[in-house]
Amino acid sequence: MVMDKLRFISFASGSSGNCYFIGNAVHGILIDAGIGVRTIKKRLKEIGIDFSQILGVFVTHDHIDHIKAVGALGEVHHIPIYATRLVHEGISKSYGVTVRLNASRKYVEKNETISVFDFHVTPFAVSHDGTDNVGYTITYQGKRFTVATDLGYISDQVALHIKRANYLVIEANYDEQMLLTGHYPAYLKSRVASKTGHLDNKETAEFLSENYHEGLDYIYLCHLSKDNNTPQKAHDEVQHLLEEKGIVVGQQVQLFALERTTPSELFIFE
Repeated sequence: MVMDKLRFISFASGSSGNCYFIGNAVHGILIDAGIGVRTIKKRLKEIGIDFSQILGVFVTHDHIDHIKAVGALGEVHHIPIYATRLVHEGISKSYGVTVRLNASRKYVEKNETISVFDFHVTPFAVSHDGTDNVGYTITYQGKRFTVATDLGYISDQVALHIKRANYLVIEANYDEQMLLTGHYPAYLKSRVASKTGHLDNKETAEFLSENYHEGLDYIYLCHLSKDNNTPQKAHDEVQHLLEEKGIVVGQQVQLFALERTTPSELFIFE
């Protein structure tokens, strides 16, 4: 049935805000809610999803560009907010979240799958400098959709999820040369490039080219830096290394660099 097909759209992806919808034609979940509630409502309406059919928000970590709207979504609109216990503690301390979570607070444990209707969601640890940090794999009708954002390096556990994914959202935050020669102060450059910071284009490209598998149909490059990257640079770096290994972008795998502040197209998977 058409309505049962898995759908994905990025509403925003970057340091100004992150929010992704994964679902079908009737309902679905959000990964992070770092943009305003009104914008989320508007974007959902544009793709024909009623705001009331959001089954939950799954939070990756407690930085404000991922949690800006969780208080209002949870307590005003009664949408369950799922996160690890430590992430919830971080949310409760964040000055950027003006509505404190109470009844809407739901807990997840790393490596333990929970089911929300037809969506089976598994959090896994990633390395970043938030209070606690996870990626998510969402299994739907036998297909796996993995989101791995805000991570300083690809651990063995992250690699395991990526190697099983059919659809993948993965960070390509910065171009190494742009970061080195850019205007960031030294401490911030060091933080971005650290093992608890962000992945650069080359690291992402190398991993994907070395670990591509035939079941991986779509790759989305996310959380691109405004100052230290461009969608073209990120896309070209990954495409170049994939095609060096004989993996033809546009044929064997589809590749997209997600925009920071504007929504992507709506992807409906076969």
